[in-house]
Amino acid sequence: MTKLPPNARPQTVAVHGGESPDPVTRASSPNLVMASTYVADPDTRFSVEGTSEDSPYVYTRWSNPTVDQMERKLALLEGGECSVAFASGMAAISALFLHVLRPGDHVVMSDVCYAAASEITNHLIPDLGIEVTKVNMTDLEAVREAISPKTKLIYAETPVNPILRLTDLKSVADIAREAGALFAVDSTFASPIATRPLELGVDVVIHSLTKYIGGHGDAMGGALVGGREFLSKLRQQTAARVGGIISPFNAWLIMRGMATLPIRMEAHQRTALEVAKFLESHPKVERVVYPGLASHPQHDLAQRQMDNFSGMMAFRVADGPATARALGKHLNVIHYAVSLGHHRSLVFYIPTADMLESTLRLTEGQERAYRDYAGDGVFRLSVGIEDPQDLCADLDQALAQAP
Repeated sequence: MTKLPPNARPQTVAVHGGESPDPVTRASSPNLVMASTYVADPDTRFSVEGTSEDSPYVYTRWSNPTVDQMERKLALLEGGECSVAFASGMAAISALFLHVLRPGDHVVMSDVCYAAASEITNHLIPDLGIEVTKVNMTDLEAVREAISPKTKLIYAETPVNPILRLTDLKSVADIAREAGALFAVDSTFASPIATRPLELGVDVVIHSLTKYIGGHGDAMGGALVGGREFLSKLRQQTAARVGGIISPFNAWLIMRGMATLPIRMEAHQRTALEVAKFLESHPKVERVVYPGLASHPQHDLAQRQMDNFSGMMAFRVADGPATARALGKHLNVIHYAVSLGHHRSLVFYIPTADMLESTLRLTEGQERAYRDYAGDGVFRLSVGIEDPQDLCADLDQALAQAP
C-alpha cells in the first residue's frame, strides 16, 4: 500500500490513500478484480467464521481486493480505523440495525432523515420487537429525555434529508456516551470533506457512496466507517452473512470518483453558494435553506462543524406542484430527477403531505418544526459542478414559466 506522508492532506489521501500498485504488473491504477472465488489453501475453513482482515481471499462476499482498497481509502478520508462497504446506503443502514439491535432494545432516531431509513423504522424494525423513539435532534433536551436504560443506538443525520437541518454532533455524542449508547450518523449530505463525525465523538459514520463519494451517478454503494473492532465483527457476523455486499466493479468506479472528491466538493460549495444567493433574491422563491447562507437558522453551527457547506439546498415557492411541472418541462441544464451528490445538478419536489403520510411519523410539535423549513413542500436541489451562471439562468427561465 502507498505510504502516505504524515498528516497527509485530504486531496493527497483521496488520490493515493488505500491504494497500491499491482504487485505483478506494476500497474499504477487500482486493479479491478471481478473474481467471485479464489484458489484456496487446502486448510481453508468453509465459513467466514474466524476470518480476519489478514486472511487470504476466499470468496468475494467475504472480501475482495478491489473493495478492500476502496474501504481503506474511505476510512483514511474519514479518519476511521476501518470501513465496510455495501451494495447501497440502505444496505449499510440495515446491516447496522441488524447487528446492533435485538428484541427489547431501544433506538433514538432523528425524526427527519433519509426516507427509506425512516420507513424501515416505522415498520420493519418495530416489528422485530425493537422500540423506536423519533426526536428532533436540534433539541438536546428531547434527546436526553428519549433515552432509556434499553437504548442501544442513537441515530442521526446532518444535514438532514431533505430540509438541511443540522445536528450538533459533539453535543449528541456526549449524550450518547453518558447513556452508554452507540452513536451513528449518516453524513452523506456532507461527505468527509465537509464533516468528519468521528473527530466529534461519533462512533459510526454512514455514507451512501452513490452520492458525493462516487460523485458521477453511475454506481451504487454504501459504507460504514468507524473502529476496527466493532466493524470487523459487523463484517464477519452480519455483512458477509446478510450478503448486501458491493460489486467490485461499483467499488472500482466509486474509488475512481473518490480521487477527485476534494476538488469536486470545493466546486460544489462554490457553485451552490452562488445559486443559493440567486434563489434567495428571486421573487418567486419564498425561502432557501442552505448551511452556507447567513439566513440558515444554524449557520453558526455549520461554520463550527463543517469545513465545506456542500452542494445541497432546499427552497420553497408559493405553488410547489405547479412549479415542479414547470421545472420538469422547461429546465435544460438541470435534470428533474431524484438522487444527489452527482457532478450534474438535480432537482426534485418533495410535498410535505406525502412525507407525512408515507415516510415521517411526527408528533404535532415535530410536524410544526418540519413545516417551518419545508412549508407545504420543498424542492431539494443538488447543485453540481456546472458554471453557476448557467445554473442560475436555467432556474430563472424555468421559474418564469411557473405561476
